[in-house]
Amino acid sequence: MDRFCDQVVFITGASGGIGGHLVDRFLFEGASVVMADVVTEPAHAYLEREGIDPERVLVVATDITDPQSCDAAVAKTVERFGRLDVLVNNAALMAGLERRPMEEIPVDEWDEVMAVNVRGPWLMTRSVLPAMRAVQSGSIVNVASDVVHSGVPGLLHYVSSKGAVVAMTRSLARELGESGITVNAIAPGFTMTDAAIAHGGDAAQRSVAARALKSDLMPEDLAGTVAYLASGDARMVTGEVVYVNGGYVFA
Repeated sequence: MDRFCDQVVFITGASGGIGGHLVDRFLFEGASVVMADVVTEPAHAYLEREGIDPERVLVVATDITDPQSCDAAVAKTVERFGRLDVLVNNAALMAGLERRPMEEIPVDEWDEVMAVNVRGPWLMTRSVLPAMRAVQSGSIVNVASDVVHSGVPGLLHYVSSKGAVVAMTRSLARELGESGITVNAIAPGFTMTDAAIAHGGDAAQRSVAARALKSDLMPEDLAGTVAYLASGDARMVTGEVVYVNGGYVFA
């Protein structure tokens, strides 16, 4: 497939989990891909896989909470590929968060979640804008969560951060539309990544039981929707949040 032939896709949190499957999908569809992550060892290992063309993949160490790091990552992208067409704000902090009543959430933990999950997508979007505005075109896809509608007790900071991502998506769609840039989001349900399985307890079983489609939600199940929203097929789709959760919540 070549839907993204000659395009460059920048993916945060690309070293594993959902991000790794997004990399697979965009490479399959012909894109060159930037794997941005604060931890890059898994991404470098990805380059060693059989069948991976290293000329189409750039690994960039990126701290999305740091504006200088975001700007430097985009500069390396443009230097290497000459353009940047798609940003997928996938990186987020959830793994390892302990469920606890809202009054017991440490302030520094709240701030860290907000820094990664909210400030990070804002800073990355800010950094890619010059490249997209230069050609009056681009697609931004944010990864939110269906917890925004279902509500999850004990994770107020995480749920609040993903609610902010939804609000940011809609506001950015209005603000960037005149530059020909679409901004959309997906809202996954509980997804069977290694980190989610390790820290989710019985959440996977409870999620499947509550879904209209009685199946596990796998990381690759999200990739097609992200690719659609990033593609020319969604040229007139912006400000939308697409729920990919097997019918856990309808919105």
